[in-house]
Amino acid sequence: MAEITLTSANFEEEVLKSDKPVLVDFWATWCGPCKMVGPIVSQIAEEKADTLKVGKLNVDDEMEIARRYGIMAIPTMILFKDGEEAAKFTGFADKATILSKLGL
Repeated sequence: MAEITLTSANFEEEVLKSDKPVLVDFWATWCGPCKMVGPIVSQIAEEKADTLKVGKLNVDDEMEIARRYGIMAIPTMILFKDGEEAAKFTGFADKATILSKLGL
């Protein structure tokens, strides 16, 4: 399963009301580290498809959601469980570090 594109129209349904944990990648097209971490996020989405939903949220398109979750730097990844923020990680890292920091 590929990543879901998250917007204000589907964020509540796809993330906050999800029956499985959701990893949200906050990113932007102009962000170099975001482009570097993108393939890693895609790998995580494929490998954890049975137990985890992965979504990408463009902070330029969805500033209100980014503000709501205090996104001050990107890439930032937030793991949501039962509609609540369970873990947060900012910056570029390899897959093992991301999984470890997010408790995956």
